[in-house]
This record gives sequence, structure tokens and C-alpha cells, in this order.
Amino acid sequence: QVQLVESGGGLVQPGGSLRLSCAASESIFSIYPIAWYRQAPGKQRELVAGITSGGSTNYADSVKGRFTISRDNAKNTVYLQMNSLNPEDTGAYYCYAFVPPHDYWGRGTQVTVSS
Repeated sequence: QVQLVESGGGLVQPGGSLRLSCAASESIFSIYPIAWYRQAPGKQRELVAGITSGGSTNYADSVKGRFTISRDNAKNTVYLQMNSLNPEDTGAYYCYAFVPPHDYWGRGTQVTVSS
């Protein structure tokens, strides 16, 4: 059983920055791909960014150039650096890992971008 815990969310002004963290209960990030999803009110959950064990990354078009996903294997932690935030980035952000045969989700951390 893998536990994922997100942190770093909060209230920020448009144009501001936040860094989200996802800590795993065991050393899985060096082996399995990890992703960040988000869900805004009234919208479907969407993939924001992903990173493989080899370090390859992928981003949603809406966040390219503004968000960066990274990994620290020694700390069993994945980060999402979010810059130039706008109100459309508001939502609950979730860390996700697929460790066959199971899907693992964190409980989420809220990001609110508002003046």
C-alpha cells in the first residue's frame, strides 16, 4: 500500500508562484511514473504534468512554459513548480502514481488564484 501526501497549496495572487510537493511512503518514484492532476469546480479532472523514472516530462498545453515537474528520489518526493499563476489554475491538485496493479492518489491540496 502506497500513500501519497501533497502539500504546498494555498491562496496566491495572479502572477504569483507556488511549489507543490508530493511525498511517497516508500521509494517508488525511481521506478514508476508520477503525475499531477487537477480538478476545477464544474470541470473534469485533467492531467497537468507527468514524469517518468527516466526523467522524461509531459505537460498539458495550458501550463507549458509556466509549470515544471521534478523529482528528488532521495527524498521520495515529486514537485510541481507553478509560476505565472492565473485564476484558471484554481483547483484541487492531486498526486497520482500507477504501481501495478493499483492506482494511488493523494488526498489533494487546494490552489486558489485570486486578487
